[in-house]
Amino acid sequence: MNGKTKKRTKTSPCIFCRIADGKAEAYRVEENKLSLAFLDINPFTQGHCLVISKRHVPWWHDLTEEETRSLFSLARRISRRMMRTLHPDFVCMYARGRRIPHTHIFLVPSFGGDLLDRFFNALEKAQEFPEKIARVKEKKAMKRTAGLLQGKEL
Repeated sequence: MNGKTKKRTKTSPCIFCRIADGKAEAYRVEENKLSLAFLDINPFTQGHCLVISKRHVPWWHDLTEEETRSLFSLARRISRRMMRTLHPDFVCMYARGRRIPHTHIFLVPSFGGDLLDRFFNALEKAQEFPEKIARVKEKKAMKRTAGLLQGKEL
């Protein structure tokens, strides 16, 4: 564990830790040794699930390799099941952790015209306004960003 990771305790106020420990109610979908999938209590659409690490880790990129494989493997299985059973246009996946600082992936089946479809359409339209994003898409900026993400000092 790194310095930012807190150990889960029996009295943990983290709702996701309490769900993982079976101390809080949840509509469980599937779980394995390291990860758990359950329905979101405030769903955007039918089938909206959260996939969490059972260990309390605020950010997904701080998980161990084994935990990361478990988390994303479970998310993939649930997404495929959503596609087969609910027949959405796609399953939106994103990781967050601001409101509840415990690694969780949102899996949201999305159908044409629903909230997420409209949101992503709006994001795509925003990308089309070059005056808003011109600086970040210039060649020099793109090269610098790629170098930073490759771990190169520029």
